[in-house]
Amino acid sequence: MILAVSKDIDESNFIDFVTNPGSFDPHIWFDVKLWKGAAKTVAEGLKELDEEYASEFDANLERYLGELDELEEYINQRISEIPEDNRVLITAHDAFNYFGNAYGFEVKGLQGISTASEAGTSDVSQLAKFIVERKIKAIFVESSVPRKSIEALQEAVKAQGFQVEIGGELYSDSTGDAGTGAETYIGTFKANIDTIVDALK
Repeated sequence: MILAVSKDIDESNFIDFVTNPGSFDPHIWFDVKLWKGAAKTVAEGLKELDEEYASEFDANLERYLGELDELEEYINQRISEIPEDNRVLITAHDAFNYFGNAYGFEVKGLQGISTASEAGTSDVSQLAKFIVERKIKAIFVESSVPRKSIEALQEAVKAQGFQVEIGGELYSDSTGDAGTGAETYIGTFKANIDTIVDALK
């Protein structure tokens, strides 16, 4: 059974690719409200697959939705620690636009949606200038993207007379490894929000 977890989410919630209008940014999991919709779709699909356990699927869904409510409370509580002017998230690639829309961050990725694309010299220079002008405290590497692009951005900022820290590593296209505490969706999101807040507050 193949199930498109986003199939029941209203398309008005999707973010267009900047470089390819009409195609949607796939990173919907960075908006917990959208992920709740995906969870409901999965539960319905499982019930169709195995009707005998429908009541158990419903119970598990309710429990999980409650955990997602608690996650949202945690996210918002932690974000409140960051002054609004500091809520700028700069990462290796454009994975966090849903996060920015949902939680009030200005988001800039050094390269496009694909982890296979590479940032050009002009991209690095323009983003470095933005960091200097806005006095951004920290930028972030990602688990799925080589560190070299963000390190190059850090050096470009330094060349313009400003110091920006690498605030830590964020999970963007995968969860953490087993034993890290970030091996689930909720654990991954908490790890990300803790890394972001601790670096930017």
